[in-house]
Amino acid sequence: MKNVIISWVLIFTCGGAYAGQAETDKFYTFRTLSFEMASKVAHAALYGCREQGYSVAVAVVDRGGNLQVLLRDWLAGPHTPETARRKAWTANSFHQSTAELADFLQKGLIPSQVQHNPGALLTGGGVMIRSEGELLGAVGVAGAPPGQSERDSIDGACAQIGIDKIQEDLDFGG
Repeated sequence: MKNVIISWVLIFTCGGAYAGQAETDKFYTFRTLSFEMASKVAHAALYGCREQGYSVAVAVVDRGGNLQVLLRDWLAGPHTPETARRKAWTANSFHQSTAELADFLQKGLIPSQVQHNPGALLTGGGVMIRSEGELLGAVGVAGAPPGQSERDSIDGACAQIGIDKIQEDLDFGG
């Protein structure tokens, strides 16, 4: 009889633990940028480019590629908001900066079909926003003249200025 009671206790205890575990497997928790953090990135990137004499548009997308913030400086061209959005979406979607993707494409390291993915734009200026190795979103900047190469993209440097503005808060919760 004692073995039967122990068996029932084990069944209820382990079975309950397994059922509880199955319940948690139904959901996945992740972090994404708040509107406030996305706004800080966008404003810092826009002003960082403006201080260098460039009028740009800046887009920030969340980890799902959804547009969170879009800013256009008053002298930025009419094409720049959509270009910035596509750069941010591409960096986020491919988990790679658009400058690196453009470089890989030029060197033949990725198939040429990648550049024809609807919405993708493989030119410098799209940079991922990460914290502790986790992708939180991306920022895209468009409107500054090209640098010496895709890797020295002025748009990409301005995007990085925006990320640098919040990186400490992301890493240390400040």
